[in-house]
Amino acid sequence: MSARSTRAVFCNPLDLAYRLQDFAGGPLRAVFREAADPSVVYFRDRFFMFASMSGGYWHSTDMADWQFQAAPTLPAGDYAPDVREVDGALMVTASRRKPGSPIFRSADPVAEDFERVGESAFAWWDPHLFQDGDARTYLYWGCSNTEPLRGVEVDRNSLRPKGEPVELLSGLPNAHGWERNGENNRMAPPRTLRERFSARVFGTHSSQPYLEGAWMTRRGDTYYMQYAGPGTEYNVYADGYYTAHSPLGPFKPSPHSPFSSKPGGFITGAGHGSTFEDAHGNWWHAATMRISVNHRFERRLGIFPAGFDEDGVLFCNQTFGDYPTRVPDGPVDPWTGTSTGWMLQSYRARVSASSSAPAHGPELAVDEDIRTWWAANRADPGESITLDLRQPRQVHAVQVNVADHQVARHKPRRHRSGPDEQPVALRAVHPQDHPVRYLLEGSSDGSQWDLLHDGRVDASDRPHRLILLAQPEMFRFVRVTGVSVPWEAPFALSGVRVFGHHDVPAPGPVTVDAVRTGPLDAAVSWTPSTGADGYNVRYGLSRDRLYHCWQVLGAERLTLSTLNAGCAYWIAVDSFGSGGVTPGEPVFLAAL
Repeated sequence: MSARSTRAVFCNPLDLAYRLQDFAGGPLRAVFREAADPSVVYFRDRFFMFASMSGGYWHSTDMADWQFQAAPTLPAGDYAPDVREVDGALMVTASRRKPGSPIFRSADPVAEDFERVGESAFAWWDPHLFQDGDARTYLYWGCSNTEPLRGVEVDRNSLRPKGEPVELLSGLPNAHGWERNGENNRMAPPRTLRERFSARVFGTHSSQPYLEGAWMTRRGDTYYMQYAGPGTEYNVYADGYYTAHSPLGPFKPSPHSPFSSKPGGFITGAGHGSTFEDAHGNWWHAATMRISVNHRFERRLGIFPAGFDEDGVLFCNQTFGDYPTRVPDGPVDPWTGTSTGWMLQSYRARVSASSSAPAHGPELAVDEDIRTWWAANRADPGESITLDLRQPRQVHAVQVNVADHQVARHKPRRHRSGPDEQPVALRAVHPQDHPVRYLLEGSSDGSQWDLLHDGRVDASDRPHRLILLAQPEMFRFVRVTGVSVPWEAPFALSGVRVFGHHDVPAPGPVTVDAVRTGPLDAAVSWTPSTGADGYNVRYGLSRDRLYHCWQVLGAERLTLSTLNAGCAYWIAVDSFGSGGVTPGEPVFLAAL
């Protein structure tokens, strides 16, 4: 068996044990994994990450290896927990629609549990604390398509307001294209029973965006009020920002919004997050990424390199936002210093399976879409899927993504790794205790196989496991074989993603045509490039600041729907494939 690498590398969605949720409300039951709305801080030489509905928090020294810490004193079922350092300790609170949301504090969370120190004096949703350099402390909150985000100065011990709340910002979907509701910022009428229920209860099909997830960052004399929209279930879920010279404004919208946006690629969405700095002065942004198939709240977490340019513009590097990212051991350029250089080798590979459920063929494990998946036709151990990369490739890492196929339709099962284990109720199934297990193997010839991961002995549940090889290996074939699933459902995979190098040239450059079709939209098309797996449409407000990226697979056109009214843009289209990337030449797009 090949040894795991000890290098600090991660790949979005993050390699975590995501908690299973059993949603019994509404007309349809749904069972799904969820973590969302990440708050991340660097405190006492490690990163602490809190996320919705997780029953605890994660901590890490390198952002690659995250340890889950159960926290019995913290509410397990609250949304949007917020963590910030206040007076040398971590303060944690979360969302409640009524007064009395508990407030917790710990000066050393790894060594001691959180202590309840108070409760909210008023109702808040998506709360966020910020302590300024003069020790004055502020609370921001809001999660609504009808109400603005608000802020108020608070007592730094009790969090009681010290003045009247201030309205900070509201949605402007007629001026900010990225704030418009819907997939690709286009809202379709509700069709299914679940969509109609969601529209009635949550207002998901409103023309107004949900603005939420406030996060404050101060850099120099500028305050960056970050916020999310238009909705967590859309591919265009993103974070934008306003700036001011005081913590309560007045705030001015940034034309560079959204600064965190990932509407294309294997997994989409990059909203409701947090911006934080590591020990070396490198900036990062954590955000919510969506699956939203089994339920609209079926979500994951991602982290992206970030930074501020010389003019104070906040940005994220999300050009290959779901490819492996290297964690630097010193200060780096966020555009070049975190890349592994590995390219995806498995897109549309030849693929076969031991069996396949109807409408879930094996090709769906290599289509670069986490919302589609291969599923075996039987709920038995030993079901497998095999990728043929057509030629040997230098493989550095494999990301294996598990899909929760028809979980709500099946009963809990006796876990097969131990004959004495008892069946468990689905509500009690925690993936850390009852993991999906599998074998991962690689081969150069399809006959002799190297074992890369052994789920028979590894009891951890990692639905988006990244397996790093200690040394790169030349493989043509990759095989995943199911060992056990903690419920009577078939083994299913949404993506077997092989990363490394292939000794072929990068695809050629493309010719781009871009036309503004409205104040908030543009039609972008380009000539196809032979050998390209896909294209990165990069754009920004100046030729040398193409901070935004929309990845496109299987097409040579895009309706760019995330533009801001009154802004001119530059657009470049890069072609990429297993052999590398060919940057495109920027073209100008006038304002309309």
